[in-house]
Order: sequence, then C-alpha cells, then structure tokens
Amino acid sequence: MVQEFEKLKKEHEALLSRKNEKCNKSNGVYVRYKNPVVTAEHTPLIWRYDFDETTNPYMEERIGINATMNSGAIKLNGKYYLVVRVEGDDRKSFFAVAESDSPVDGFRFWDYPILMPETDIPDTNMYDMRLTAHEDGWIYGIFCAERKDPNARPGDLSAAVASAGIARTKDLKTWERLPDLKTGSQQRNVVLHPEFVNGKYALYTRPQDGFIDTGNGGGIGWALVDDICHAEVRDEVIINKREYHTIKEVKNGEGPHPIKTEKGWLHLAHGVRCCAAGLRYVLYLYMTSLEDPTKVIAEPAGYFMAPVDDERVGDVSNVLFSNGWIADEDGKVYIYYASSDTRMHVAESTLDRLVDYCLHTPADGLRSIESVRAIIAMVEHNKKFLK
Repeated sequence: MVQEFEKLKKEHEALLSRKNEKCNKSNGVYVRYKNPVVTAEHTPLIWRYDFDETTNPYMEERIGINATMNSGAIKLNGKYYLVVRVEGDDRKSFFAVAESDSPVDGFRFWDYPILMPETDIPDTNMYDMRLTAHEDGWIYGIFCAERKDPNARPGDLSAAVASAGIARTKDLKTWERLPDLKTGSQQRNVVLHPEFVNGKYALYTRPQDGFIDTGNGGGIGWALVDDICHAEVRDEVIINKREYHTIKEVKNGEGPHPIKTEKGWLHLAHGVRCCAAGLRYVLYLYMTSLEDPTKVIAEPAGYFMAPVDDERVGDVSNVLFSNGWIADEDGKVYIYYASSDTRMHVAESTLDRLVDYCLHTPADGLRSIESVRAIIAMVEHNKKFLK
C-alpha cells in the first residue's frame, strides 16, 4: 500500500506542478493555452482515497470525481481563484475553490469543498456559480439550485425545476446563503452586475418556460432588484435576444459579469443552436452602453470561441461554456472556459483587443446575402493595400 500511495502522490504532484504554455495558433484576438487548468485528476487525493490500510487494503478509490467545469473566477490579494463546479461519479455537483499564484497553471484545490448552506427547500444539485465582487463590499455567488419537479408525473424522474441560488462571502470560505431569487419563470442562468444601477441591484437573467427549453424566453434579460437579501424580479426586459438561424437560436445566457471599459460594458455570453449532432454551445461577445447598460452598442457576428480538437469530446460533446473571467491590472484578460462539461481551460487576451474586436467586427446581417456583402466589403477595402 505504501508504494501505491507514493506513486499516486508523485503522479498527482507532477500534474499540479505542470507548467502551461500558449498554443502556437492565434486569431489575433485571443490565444488558448495548451493544457487544461483544472481536471477531475486535479482534485485532492484525500477526497478520493481512504489512506487507512485497515479499511482500504487495496488502495481503491472510494469517492470518484467525474468532471471539473463551469468555474466562477476572481482575483483577490494577488492570487487567482476558481470556484469550480465539481461533479462526482454520483452525478451530484458541488463547489470547490482552486487557488494559484498564476492565472494559467498551478491551481490547487483547498482541502475541503464548500459546504454551501441550504434554504428551507434542500437543493438536489447546485452548479455554475458566477462570482461578482459588488460595490456593496460583498462577493456574491449566484448559481443554479436544481430540485425535482414536485408536479412531475408519477414515474418521471427527469423533470426538474431550477432557481437562482444566491450566497455571499468575504473570503470564499464562509458563505451566507440568501433566499433564492423569486421570479415568474425558471432561471438557470443569472448574473449580478457589479455596480448599483439607480440605487438597485441589477441582474442579468435568462427566463425559461421549462428546465431545458427556453420556450417563450427571449434571451438575456435585465431586472432591477431592491433588496438582494429578498431578491424578486418584478419587471424583466430582454436586452440580448435570440435570433433565428444564428449561434443563439435555441438559447443564450450571460457568462461572467461584464467588465467595465472606457467604451462600454464588455460581455461574454454563450449561445446554443441545434445541429445534427445535438446542441452546440459556443461563446460570443457583445457590449452595452456605460450610460444605459440595457442598450447593446456592439455585437460581432458569429461566435468568439467554439470547441476545437479535444475540446469537442466529453460528457456533453461539442460544448464550450464560460462563467468566469479575470481582467488583470496589466490589461490582460483571462477567460476560463469548460469544454464538453468535462474540464477547465484558459485563454488569454487583452481588454484593448476584446473591445476592438467588438467595435470593429461586422454585425450579423441575419441573411446569407448580407454575409457575402460583408466579405465583399472586406475584399474591396483590402485591395487598396495590395496594389
């Protein structure tokens, strides 16, 4: 057993210590890093193995971890933190903090996962936390709180209801659970704006008729809330709508909270469309006005990032999802994204590049002929410089 234990520790430490490096290929807007930053294998051995030889003589893994994905992200006191959605072999998701001195490698989980307090209605599953350091001084985590549908037909064990769970902390260690967001629809995708708007808390929402189907839900919504400790959506407007035959035809949702720039609020979102292989999740960017955060001022056509190579393969294939990014003091932006509901990656850009991409990339004309016209305009523009 001692030899097996030492072998496990050595292999685990080699993984945690592995240095990351940039991929050779870049589109000028961002560059991916080669290695995932967090995987199921990064989770602590003390979570998974019983090291007592009397109760585990064969050194068997007792608690299996299936995936690490959809992480909130924040920088505090010079360190980088991911609040990771960890999914066990039992299909239950929970939150755990991974910490590093570097934004691109060296992430190590804390010894204990987060024992998130519950409301009066226990959560069956909880996942996909967005972190917002709000100007009120708290760090808020808003996440999906999933429960079995009490109105499900007898024998239907897949019907679920989703609410936006709300918790807050000062240090990512001690969490205060607030009442779930009250709203007239199911909400799996809610993000807190980092500043007060007209003296109120502002939320990006995604109204859905059902747990999976958006139904009449028109896209990314906006709502103002008087009291975050008793949050209720009374009025909701769609600020970034779904569109036919686009990357966000089926669903779209806000990723992490937007970043404030001199030229507007910079947003990262996900879009979902149907294809022969099922649902395809990609990431896209858009910007809203500083004066009126509900007003979209720029949105490039198509996706910003889509799954490539090994990112396409996993528990839910052909998926990129992000609910965490960090704008560093030097102008760099680190985008933390999950691939195929399995592992976490990072890509690097800068605020200047992302804003330039948003403001100077053609918008979606919504018809094939308009896509052709955009290419022709680019060709004619470029020919002036090729003579």
